[in-house]
Parts: sequence; structure tokens; C-alpha cells
Amino acid sequence: MSRIGKAPIAIPGGVTIEAKNLEVSVKGPKGNLSITIRPEVKVSVEGAVAQVDLSGAGPARQARAYHGLTRALIQNMVIGVHTGFEKKLEIVGVGWNAKAAGNKVTLNIGFCHTVDVEMPKDVKIETPAPTQMVITGPDKQAVGQAAAEIRAVRPPEPYKGKGIRYVGEYVRRKAGKSFGA
Repeated sequence: MSRIGKAPIAIPGGVTIEAKNLEVSVKGPKGNLSITIRPEVKVSVEGAVAQVDLSGAGPARQARAYHGLTRALIQNMVIGVHTGFEKKLEIVGVGWNAKAAGNKVTLNIGFCHTVDVEMPKDVKIETPAPTQMVITGPDKQAVGQAAAEIRAVRPPEPYKGKGIRYVGEYVRRKAGKSFGA
């Protein structure tokens, strides 16, 4: 059995988990999330604790693999609807900036045109400063994917370090061409 899968999932106050057949839904103050689980595992909820167990269906090797995965996905759903997830990005470059307007962000990052990036449902973006972006939401995968798509528009380059990067990300710098006489 998976060591991760054996660990119980603590359910904080204000969060409810419903497990019916192969559908698990989690509701909380930050939103609602649901997932379809594999038939090799089953989820049981007792009081303020949820447990993921093997159901006995399918090959044992696959069941062990899905055991830990399912527990991790449900744990991330519980954390997401209770506290939410957040990714912070920063823009490095003279005159480069971002503006959030509703469900999209407009990037002015050195191209001859502006780039508009649409946020998925339930993901919010804020720009506390022109060179900073904060992406928040209850779904860990959606928040991370939105941040990765924004970063991919202009990833940091190794010579001057210009581009969009995660806050705290280290960009390894290269030496440029040198002139030798």
C-alpha cells in the first residue's frame, strides 16, 4: 500500500466532502471542486476525516499507484476550497508591465503589440504593482497552469535576465560575448 494513500485527510471546519460512486466533491468557502476517481480506489468520509482505501478492483499494481494519487488530489482539493492556492509572478525589463482587467491580463513586454492572456474559470489575477502579478484560485492545477502560460509568453532569458519569472526564481546568467585583442 502507498504510504501517502494510507494517511487520513483532515477536513477543516466549513469544508464538506461527498463521495458517491466514483464522484468525489468538495465544498468550502473558496468554491466547489469535484473529481472522478478510478474504480481501483474508494473514498470514505467519517466525521472530520476522509480515508482513501483500495477497492480490490483492477490490478494490484495500478491500484497501489492510484491510491496515493487519489489521496493527494483530494487533499489538494480540501486545501484549495479552504485556503486557496497562489502563484506570484514578476516582470523584469525596462518599461515592461502588466494590467489585470476582470478575467484577463494585458502584458506589455517588449513586443510590438500587447499580449492578452485569458484566465480560466475560478482563477483570479491581480496586479498589485505594474511589474507584479498574483494568480489565485481553489484549483491547484488551474492556478499553476495559468501561471505557466503567462510565464511562457516571455520566459526569462539568461543574458540580461529579462522576462516573466516566478517570485524567487533563480535565473542562471551567462556571460555574453567578450572582445579579445
